[in-house]
Amino acid sequence: MCRSLKLSDRAKGILAQRFDKTVWQDWQWQLAHTLTAADLNVPDIASFPMRVTPYYAALADFACPDDPILRQFMPSSEELLPDTYSTDPFGESAHAARAQGIKQRYADRVLAMMNVTCSTYCRHCTRRGLLESARCARLETLVEVVKSTPGVREVLLSGGDPLLLPDAEILRWVETLAALPQLDAVRLCTRTPVVLPMRWTETLVKALARSERVWVQTQFNHPKELTADAEKAVALLNNHGIPVSNQSVLLRGINDAPEVMTALCAGLQRRRVRPYYLFCCDPVSGIGHFRTSVETAQNLRKHLLTHLGGLACPRVVADLPEALHKTDV
Repeated sequence: MCRSLKLSDRAKGILAQRFDKTVWQDWQWQLAHTLTAADLNVPDIASFPMRVTPYYAALADFACPDDPILRQFMPSSEELLPDTYSTDPFGESAHAARAQGIKQRYADRVLAMMNVTCSTYCRHCTRRGLLESARCARLETLVEVVKSTPGVREVLLSGGDPLLLPDAEILRWVETLAALPQLDAVRLCTRTPVVLPMRWTETLVKALARSERVWVQTQFNHPKELTADAEKAVALLNNHGIPVSNQSVLLRGINDAPEVMTALCAGLQRRRVRPYYLFCCDPVSGIGHFRTSVETAQNLRKHLLTHLGGLACPRVVADLPEALHKTDV
């Protein structure tokens, strides 16, 4: 049975602004008015508090706690159940300790945490137990790491979400890295096309495109996220020559039904977003209720292969802590 959530007066007032396009399309207004657990009158979880943009919250059906958008940002008591998972299964804290916010698990690429906050905290986040204590990378240190490791040909700028930083700071990082001859790509890892699409302005995208090295990597998990605003954001990127790829996370009760994932992948292709990976949910403490069985992932893979062409069909993989590559399911 669905049970309606009681929104606070503040939340009702903020969400009512969606009819004022001037205000609603201002990404800085969106960040200044993010909603918290108090706005939904639900208990917060101190170790990983709730935060969601008004834009993304407005996509949810607050009359139904099983709504696939709502479940991605609303805290759940299931997060507090005892489990056998780790808060840091991939040893990212150890990697980052050696070079302040810079991590390298694979020989040809490094990941740098440009930022440790997000506009929306996804309840299935792999780094949910790490962000509070994480340190942001320094650009100068990152450049030194890349130059001293000739095998590196890609840099992933992640976090948190790097797109929450000012344009000038994003461009400083991208332009500096793109000028390094050994790099083939600078990946911006961001969920803003999904939760804050108005962040992608013509000015920023044009400036990023000049480097001819930028790729955007995002995470659409459900067809409800393929809105007109999201479509506008990815079209802006594509039309300026910036490729967009998608890495969905397989989430129980959200997108593990074959018809849901098929619709998502087909919708992404229609919008020129490559369905790149479908990840089995990581073995992270607090998100076990989102994990599916291996059989579910295998059956979903078979369904996608028989219902979608290659351009719309993602690799279904697991990211295993000790593996040197993504492992096909």
